[in-house]
Amino acid sequence: MSTAATRIPASLANLAVPIGKLNLYHRNPRTGDLDAICESLSVNGQYRPIVVNRGTMTGRPNEILAGNHTFKAAQQLGWTDIAVTWLDVDDDAAAKIVIVDNRTSDLAGYDSVLLADILTELPDLQGTGYDQDQLDQLLDETALPTPIELPTDGADTGAAATVDYLQWGYLQWSTTRVRITQAEVELLDALYKEFVGEHDTDMGFGWHVLNDEHRAEKGAAA
Repeated sequence: MSTAATRIPASLANLAVPIGKLNLYHRNPRTGDLDAICESLSVNGQYRPIVVNRGTMTGRPNEILAGNHTFKAAQQLGWTDIAVTWLDVDDDAAAKIVIVDNRTSDLAGYDSVLLADILTELPDLQGTGYDQDQLDQLLDETALPTPIELPTDGADTGAAATVDYLQWGYLQWSTTRVRITQAEVELLDALYKEFVGEHDTDMGFGWHVLNDEHRAEKGAAA
């Protein structure tokens, strides 16, 4: 067995098995981007084993539970071996593993600013799953606005005052997201803590803030 051709690192070499002995999960609902996975395997190698069920309780031997598309990509690249960790579980457990392996990825999110920083610092994007257009879009989405220039700092010095923005200063509803100033963030945070302290829940906080603002506007108009 040659692990060099298949890009399996030495730390996983003892887990490598012939690809021809393995089978795809018979009801995998997940779709995958084989081109991106092929690029990752070519650049990064196999950095974690796929998970395979021995099948003594399901009647389906050597069935892949996690890593079906990694397996497909390895086949596409002409690999002869792939690193595997083994389980032996029944049908229900196998189905749950297949589902949760994908679902936990769906539920995860990103610190987009940090992600953009890391991608920008890399010498190239090969093997990351991102291309330059996607990075450019991410940079546009995470760019901070230019500080607002005010005519005076209020101290008769003639110096321009600025309102600084924080990277975490956002207000979002539905598909709308606006950046807010540090002072606005601090005010909202104080109102939030006061509301939760009084009600032991944050349910209704948005209505509380909006309703107070509405009453204030009506009072000013009167």
